Amino acid sequence: MTSTQDQDSSDVLKAQVHHVLQEVKDPELPSISIVELGMLESISIDGYDVTINLLPTFSGCPALDLIEKDVRKAISDIENIGKTTISFIFNPPWTTDRISPEGREKLKEYGVSPPPAHHIEGEPWKIDCPYCGSTYVTMENIFGPTACRSILYCKSCKNPFEAMKPVATLN
Repeated sequence: MTSTQDQDSSDVLKAQVHHVLQEVKDPELPSISIVELGMLESISIDGYDVTINLLPTFSGCPALDLIEKDVRKAISDIENIGKTTISFIFNPPWTTDRISPEGREKLKEYGVSPPPAHHIEGEPWKIDCPYCGSTYVTMENIFGPTACRSILYCKSCKNPFEAMKPVATLN
């Protein structure tokens, strides 16, 4: 094979891997994929061997083993794949700015208010109700079902909901 053919087959394999990762859902937010959540940092191809680098949303995230298992299962469906290496890396750090626009919409559809884009660490964040869009909301509990979410109540439509906490880098 020529180097052009090698590059073409690497590009095809990389596209296949990226495509199947779009279907791997976050176990705690099953409406959004790990790609839409911004966890995918890189895919490297060496022949038929694949290395995937993922950014955990929180360093102590209890779902990392499940995510790795789901990634391995998704990758195993690709024909002629070689060795697969999956690593959780912490540099660069994951921030909520990495969530795609599609991911933000899927969070709302799931009933979770997405964090604001480009949040500055330490500043209060504006929370809109994912059901009616109102900002007339109250924080019921800063601690939600997971470390990355809080529980709120919308005074306009009277619905309780969760909000994803913004995570920004300290610049």
